[in-house]
Amino acid sequence: MFIHEMSEFQCRKVLEQASFGRLACARDNQPYVVPIYFTFDGEHLYGFTTLGQKIEWMRTNPQVCVEIDDRTSHDQWVSMVVFGRYEELPDQPEFAAARAEALELLQRRAMWWEPAYVASEDRDIPHSFTPIFYRVHIDRMTGHRATPEQGQTIPEGLEPTAETQTWWDKILKRLDP
Repeated sequence: MFIHEMSEFQCRKVLEQASFGRLACARDNQPYVVPIYFTFDGEHLYGFTTLGQKIEWMRTNPQVCVEIDDRTSHDQWVSMVVFGRYEELPDQPEFAAARAEALELLQRRAMWWEPAYVASEDRDIPHSFTPIFYRVHIDRMTGHRATPEQGQTIPEGLEPTAETQTWWDKILKRLDP
């Protein structure tokens, strides 16, 4: 198996296909990670949720990251992290266009609203089903992908490029005297 560093273009191709990831946020030096559904418009990740711990924490500290992975087999997988800033899209006139875009993009995904609805059913918080649209402004992305040594096809758009270098090559360069 070869592990390759992904280019920004390759990371964006993964985001175009992905709809599920893990959002990490932090408050008072305590990290918190939760699964989320999202969509990507080429610049931002958009999500929908209800009031809860992740929203409270992101309102306090908007610096977040989202991890996305896809494993086909032990020697063929993709793992990437998007670093960015949380922005809530409240139901106010100045956010109307962003909320409409978020809704349009999310509606392309089946059952996009269900995780937020199901999670809010179990809470005793008044108004816990207040819909919250948000986006993550992407600051940077990083990713790695594993490919088989020989004989298997690499998914289109994820082929190694001249700019990428295998993880093993990087390790060997560090060890070379």
